[in-house]
Amino acid sequence: MKKTLYLIRHGQTLFNKKRKIQGASDSPLTELGKQQAAQAKRYFEQLNLTDYALFSSTQERASDTLEILFPNEPYTRLKGIKEWNYGLFEGEPELLNPPHPNGVIDFGSFFAAYGGETAEEVQTRTVKTLHHLLKETEHRHVIVASHGDILFLFALYCLSLEAVQHIKFTNCCILKFEYEDETFKYIEAIHPA
Repeated sequence: MKKTLYLIRHGQTLFNKKRKIQGASDSPLTELGKQQAAQAKRYFEQLNLTDYALFSSTQERASDTLEILFPNEPYTRLKGIKEWNYGLFEGEPELLNPPHPNGVIDFGSFFAAYGGETAEEVQTRTVKTLHHLLKETEHRHVIVASHGDILFLFALYCLSLEAVQHIKFTNCCILKFEYEDETFKYIEAIHPA
């Protein structure tokens, strides 16, 4: 059975607004973040989906976004789609992020030296989690609230580097994929906010 995955980034948070490295730490949605989630909610209302399952990262900014999208509906929180752990860089200004070497668009293994994760570790757990979800669910549609680097690294797993560089991973953007025969096919990026 062909299934559809809607992978959504959380709304704007206080750390996003203050341009702080967020990762495994958490900060609340701002009023703008709540408005972005409400706009994404209207997108899903227009789809009028039936037969769907809801999932969220274990972090509050993702679960709070999902609760705005689908109020009072049950969902499952999963550690496998939580944001990249940046170790000692958590909560620090974004300007402390290392520069990207030529031709590289993620941080590679930089943060592992500071108690965080490598890009490969984050991508591996994300891909494993999403494959498991789509393979095991009996629902036709799966909606997952997660994080910017999770969307980025999953898109990089499914697409070429050149294609990924054209996607804007804004707050509450939605990446749509089809899943069939244990393969993900990227369909589009939706920016309702």
